[in-house]
Amino acid sequence: MFFLPLFDDNATRTTPIITWIILAICICVFFWQLSLPHPQSYFALLEYGVIPNRLLVQGELFTITGISAIITSMFLHGGWMHLIFNMLYLWVFADNIEDAMGRVKFILFYLLCGFCAALSQALIDPSSTIPMIGASGGLAGILGAYMMIHPRAAIRVLMVILIFIRFISLPAWLVLGVWIAGQFVSASGSADGAGGVAYFAHIGGFIAGAVLAPFFIHKDIKLFGKGMPADTRRWSTNPVAFTDVKSEAKQRYRRKSGGSVPSYRRKKGPWG
Repeated sequence: MFFLPLFDDNATRTTPIITWIILAICICVFFWQLSLPHPQSYFALLEYGVIPNRLLVQGELFTITGISAIITSMFLHGGWMHLIFNMLYLWVFADNIEDAMGRVKFILFYLLCGFCAALSQALIDPSSTIPMIGASGGLAGILGAYMMIHPRAAIRVLMVILIFIRFISLPAWLVLGVWIAGQFVSASGSADGAGGVAYFAHIGGFIAGAVLAPFFIHKDIKLFGKGMPADTRRWSTNPVAFTDVKSEAKQRYRRKSGGSVPSYRRKKGPWG
């Protein structure tokens, strides 16, 4: 079973400028990677990716070189699918987290989650010289925060079970719960840190996001969806036609900042 999130039903009060900037930087950097000849592209990964051996064995973890590598690695990707899936999850979930934290705190939160994710993977195999890249660590932190803040939000997903494909709406806790459970299952099969996917970075980032979220959100934002209407009618496993999904997506992404805001959110002042 596989869930591909398409959009949620969570309106935001502010325009997710930082989310858009992160998305744009990742795309621009990826095209820069594509423009490099093969030898240079590999050296770019070595230069700007996170290498566990450098962090933990050579002692660069708390140096400018180590910290800058963690940051730059969060904007590099290893291929089209790596980029597309990360940007899709960022597009669906990050706007609500930026909205709940404010732009400055969201930047710090995203970078901290990326730091925790990189360290989690590096600790599994500190002698590794394979560079780690991708927005997945910071993104996993966003998913962890979303689970803490909006677990009951309805997520429109593309569900794939073998050859059966349908569009349905599921609660966020189920969609994200399946995602993180998949990371644990996959990580158990690569306990030595080998392989092409940094599962332990995903796990570390997710846990970091869940733990840090209460300290970064605005004081009047309640955890676990408290204060939100418990309208489970938004969740439905009944299949939806593609034309309806397309119409829903247009409505979702045409929402502008400054619209109606649920009662549990602040009433005065911007959330910058």
